[in-house]
Amino acid sequence: MKSTQEQALIEYYISQFNLTQIFSDPEALPIQLRVYERNEFVLKEGDELDGIYFQVEGRTKVSSSVGTGKSLLLRFCHPLSVFGDIELIQNIVIQSQVEAVQQASFLFINKRFIETNLMQNHRFNNELLKHLSYKLLTCTTASRINLLASVEERLASYLLTTQLQNEFGKEIHTPHIPEIASLIGTTARHVNRVIQKLSDDNILRKEQKKITVLDWERLDELSNGLRYE
Repeated sequence: MKSTQEQALIEYYISQFNLTQIFSDPEALPIQLRVYERNEFVLKEGDELDGIYFQVEGRTKVSSSVGTGKSLLLRFCHPLSVFGDIELIQNIVIQSQVEAVQQASFLFINKRFIETNLMQNHRFNNELLKHLSYKLLTCTTASRINLLASVEERLASYLLTTQLQNEFGKEIHTPHIPEIASLIGTTARHVNRVIQKLSDDNILRKEQKKITVLDWERLDELSNGLRYE
């Protein structure tokens, strides 16, 4: 990780993502620009939170694990995403692992300064609330579908959602079968079986690592109207 306090670049990102409402005087704030290389961890489960991270460049992967060592992929994040909000408000250790899948940059503010200076700023709190409510909504929707729908319905819903290119559709889009399986709560073997069945029915075609939808209407029927959104 590389850290800088290059004011011109920090102010550029604040302006680009319309953060002037919460950072009206960035020169008075201890904002760092942190840059992480590919495969470098930004946050690790179980560590103490050191501050809030506003992702302004790159792509990151968010996952959660259990004591057995198994890991669940939750989403891929892009600008503007916020990390540390849940842990800050609940005063708990880091709950999810965040890894850079390509070089990623963050505006970082340390926890002590936030607690003593920014938690009384209603605009800052509203920004955190916006990101928290989005995470709650998308996690609730994904959990409901993964628990209640068949794998065939889940895969159809996944493909339709990523085709829409809405916000969460972008965050769960990946060409890799094991990652798709993790996102929809099943195994890669089961996903491959469903893909083969849908290929036999001329709904999909799988060529190497690419899945091509041949019949969107039939795929929509299989999804029963479910979407990860």
